[in-house]
Amino acid sequence: MSRVRKAVFPVAGLGTRFLPATKAIPKEMLTIVDRPLIQYAVDECRAAGIEEFVFVTGRNKQVIEDHFDLAYELEATLEARGNKQHELGQTRAATIRTGNAIFTRQQQPLGLGHAVWCARPWIGNEPFAVLLPDELTLSTPGCTAELVNLHDRTGGSAIAVMDVPREQTNRYGIVAIRNDDGTVAEVTGMVEKPKPAEAPSTLSIIGRYVLLPEVFEHLERRDIGAGGEIQLTDAMARMIGHGPFHAMRYRGARYDCGNRLGFLEANVAVSLARPDIAAESRAVIESLLKS
Repeated sequence: MSRVRKAVFPVAGLGTRFLPATKAIPKEMLTIVDRPLIQYAVDECRAAGIEEFVFVTGRNKQVIEDHFDLAYELEATLEARGNKQHELGQTRAATIRTGNAIFTRQQQPLGLGHAVWCARPWIGNEPFAVLLPDELTLSTPGCTAELVNLHDRTGGSAIAVMDVPREQTNRYGIVAIRNDDGTVAEVTGMVEKPKPAEAPSTLSIIGRYVLLPEVFEHLERRDIGAGGEIQLTDAMARMIGHGPFHAMRYRGARYDCGNRLGFLEANVAVSLARPDIAAESRAVIESLLKS
């Protein structure tokens, strides 16, 4: 059984919910305190033992590639100053080693399934992770590490899920399950953005996946699903019954940074959890609440 060595990041979206900030800056480069969203996702993969990264980008996303590149001039300047070792370490930690990052274009906005399909030449016949950077997950071990461990045990595909209010099921991919032990369950079906009355459960997929390469065979059909797009959920649904497929309830912190309030919540939560700025952050927040 192959271990999970590769991850796909679909980062071609326009980020319209954050305009005008995303007019010139990719939404994946918006920062949670002092790290861009995309770096949190890459670091989560590194913690899971993943070594190779495929970024499916669009126009005006060059800055993502620059962020993970070696910044020779910046590093040389920080090193020459002598008192910037912490900043130098942070800069180097963001760099992806030469040959371990691939950047490919999704030339048409045809949906998440199509974005994942664009990564197929670099994934080959291996299991791989998919992370949606809009979904910030924070825990130890990380969400992706938990999914990789589940794949190692079962040999199949695995997705992270969380409960949502039934009236919100029309915003998410929703799974049907059986043999639920309270943490892991077998997936028997899934549907993209069902009406609340028709949802098979309230377990929503949260943007973390480990998938077998067979998913590309189904994405190749380019069937149009919800929203007039090629949906990853539809391709995964066709894999059910042809190999192990499990859902893992994620118990850690998760923030939907695809909307403004979720992004704000993530910044507050990360600030309060950072030992270097927690006390000052709490004081600022308490001061604002009193004013």
